[in-house]
Amino acid sequence: MTNGFYAEAGPSRWIGTGRLHGSVYGLIPVPDSRQWAPVTVVVGLPIHAAGFSAAQFAARGGAALPLARAVFLYPVLVKTARGNLWGYIDDRGRMAVPPQYEYALDFQDNGLAIVQRSDKQGVIDTAGRYVVPPIYNSISGFSEGLATVIDDQGFRVIDDMGHILTPKAYDYIGTYKSGRAVFSIIDADGHSRYGYLDFRGKEAIPARYEEAGEFTDGKAVVKVKDREYALIDTNGNALAVYPYAFVGSPGDGLLAFQQEASGKYGYIDEAGKIVIAPRFTGALPFGGGRAVVNMAEDFRNRYGLIDKKGAFLIQPEYNDINPLGEDRFAVGKAIDPAQPYIGSVYALADGGGRILTDFKFAGISEYARGYASVSDKRATYWIDRNGRPVGGLPMLEGSGTMTFVGNLISANVDQRQSYYDLSGNAVWKPNTTIPLKPPYRVRELKYKPNKDYLVYYPQVEGMLDPEAERNVNGKLKTLSAVKPVPPHTQLDASYTGDFAVAFYRDHLLVLELDGYNYPFGAAHGMPSREYVHINLVIGETYALKDLFKPGSPYVKRISDIIRKQIATDPQYSYVFPGSFKEISPTQQFYVTEDALHIVFPPYEIAPYAVGFPTFTIPYSELAGILDTDGRFWKSFH
Repeated sequence: MTNGFYAEAGPSRWIGTGRLHGSVYGLIPVPDSRQWAPVTVVVGLPIHAAGFSAAQFAARGGAALPLARAVFLYPVLVKTARGNLWGYIDDRGRMAVPPQYEYALDFQDNGLAIVQRSDKQGVIDTAGRYVVPPIYNSISGFSEGLATVIDDQGFRVIDDMGHILTPKAYDYIGTYKSGRAVFSIIDADGHSRYGYLDFRGKEAIPARYEEAGEFTDGKAVVKVKDREYALIDTNGNALAVYPYAFVGSPGDGLLAFQQEASGKYGYIDEAGKIVIAPRFTGALPFGGGRAVVNMAEDFRNRYGLIDKKGAFLIQPEYNDINPLGEDRFAVGKAIDPAQPYIGSVYALADGGGRILTDFKFAGISEYARGYASVSDKRATYWIDRNGRPVGGLPMLEGSGTMTFVGNLISANVDQRQSYYDLSGNAVWKPNTTIPLKPPYRVRELKYKPNKDYLVYYPQVEGMLDPEAERNVNGKLKTLSAVKPVPPHTQLDASYTGDFAVAFYRDHLLVLELDGYNYPFGAAHGMPSREYVHINLVIGETYALKDLFKPGSPYVKRISDIIRKQIATDPQYSYVFPGSFKEISPTQQFYVTEDALHIVFPPYEIAPYAVGFPTFTIPYSELAGILDTDGRFWKSFH
């Protein structure tokens, strides 16, 4: 049809009638109704129809809007001489948005994607134009046309044009569901109270609850006070009140509950009637008529699967059970029963509790289009709903997951992302060579001696002195933690390592070597970071002292500058009071064209969540002690 469109998506047929702001819009029949509701189909720009966003249409009484994006772009990481940068390719593997971001997420159904530059996040459209400039500390994914952003003041809500809807910042704002988002306010006594915002960013339900969950099908569970929970509608009206110590989120009309705070879990219906008596030590929400429960009385898990009458479909004897969708479950046995926190080896089961495969998978992804990706000791590949390997789709060496994204298959295997078409042909693979000024380059090599030990490490090529090149590369391997690791032994911790170019100019190459050691069962792992400064002509590597004149008081000068920055610059308010005394003569650092950067490890002077606190010192503040005639300085000047 002229100036319109026709599209099909499953059972729905869409007939469009016009175009506005680069997006096609029209009408779609509302299921089980003779009415019509607006619909938009993105063709490259954010959705706007008659001045309203998708969420605003829905909030005005229309059906939830189906969206069909006509342009698919996919985030890719490219290792470059300017660092590891993200860009976007199209479904043929052609670069559509050049690599320029510190991080980039998938495009969402509204034709927008979240990206990060200079440690700030923004939102772009499919042409790479900023819809929201990179000014926020964090941006959530869009839900119902709205997203949550965090700035120095707190949480706010924006629409898909970047307009701020909330008149003030909050201590927390969740994801929009059923036209509502949980928010919290911390009072003068340090207690949090929760309420809900509407799609305009206004307070639809005041902050009067001790706890509040997300809405599901227009209903949410809130904690009013001790031993009083309620099921409310989107206007805050109580549909039911529950006099229990705990009540969980609704699912299939049932809610997990505890009669006493230290008691067992059971399930009630939405009216509050006990349907399954408390007998579980853990109980997850129902979905598809099934729920995962735990019967363990100690740290050894005993997970099982029950139906809505409380009968076990899968007996409670497993270390892990994960719903996969399409009436399938991953059932896990402990790798080491004495240490269940190490992890599981999985089999596939159906919703009736029938085990369909051997216990041989390191992981099974959620099902989509009748398929799931799995990893075993050797490879990542696809299985059907019966657990049988699928031909024609990619099979990749290494451990990870594959998912259907748009017109492609996204594969994240051994921490490297690649893309394939639906016939299994490679569309995009990450580069393993970083070109520098000829004849120099950096090659990425992979070391994986054990399933829980993976390192990508750099090797320099093109140096004129072979012996110097061997020495440099030997040092890089050692610093990257390439070392003997038993191949078939279960390790107590996993380790991953990677690298990036931190700075490159003239003859100086600065490489950042990152590692992450995670002891199994720990709350989190410990990251590590080291910088290597390499003179590509003569093969020297430099320490901090080499930047300064012999005998100069560089430790004191740098320490004084950092101490002043902590005292006067608000961005360093996170530093533990009194924690910084003085830098070490062998302090971690890296140089760039105009400044020296001093780096501290986690916990040393700041909370773990800060990462690696870094202080930037312009060379002008170090005048008089810099060795501007030294080989280090001259290597990049």
